[in-house]
Amino acid sequence: MRVLLVEDEQGLVLTLTDRFRSEGFDVDVATDGKSGFEKALTGEHDLIVLDVMLPKKNGYDVCRDLRQKGIETPVLMLTAKGETIDKVLGLKLGADDYLTKPFEVIELLARIEALIRRSPHSSSGISADSFRFGAVTIDFKRAEVSRDNEPIDLSAMEFKLLQHLIENRGVVHSRDQLLDAVWGYDAMPSTRTVDVHIAWLRQKLEANPKHPHFIQTVHGMGYKFVN
Repeated sequence: MRVLLVEDEQGLVLTLTDRFRSEGFDVDVATDGKSGFEKALTGEHDLIVLDVMLPKKNGYDVCRDLRQKGIETPVLMLTAKGETIDKVLGLKLGADDYLTKPFEVIELLARIEALIRRSPHSSSGISADSFRFGAVTIDFKRAEVSRDNEPIDLSAMEFKLLQHLIENRGVVHSRDQLLDAVWGYDAMPSTRTVDVHIAWLRQKLEANPKHPHFIQTVHGMGYKFVN
């Protein structure tokens, strides 16, 4: 997932860049509104985190001009202003969400994940019905998976597990969380079941199952999907 961070406060840029990358995002940075606008025009990003108070071109103008140019990338605006009128202005100009400084990074990440999941426009091959990563294509409506245009046979639980990881990409899931989300509260599998299904998915979908690129282990915590 590619995030464009348009922010001129260097301390915040460093903090957010490090955290975004640790969550599996590819981060592009602009430190003024003019360069941020130019980078956003490429349409290569999955989400734009846009500060309001920027040199050369403020965030409101950046957001407005992007929408006028037909750029539909989700925009989350950051500002030190908390008045309702400022929030309304940002949303009316085309922003998708709004977060007032100071904020908790965990809340920002949650909002980013929600925006990306809702967005039908993504440079990573995401749509409401399909998803692409590496050589793999998934058709969610037909529950079909292919790799290098060759069909891949997944069990129902393998498909459900893969879909859950993709829909919550970048998020670390414990084995117990995956059991509850995929197998359900009434099921009685062990956490070893998760490990086995992860191994099967890697064997079928990863170029190098022993060193997986997409379905990653977070030691001591669980698993996450990174694209």
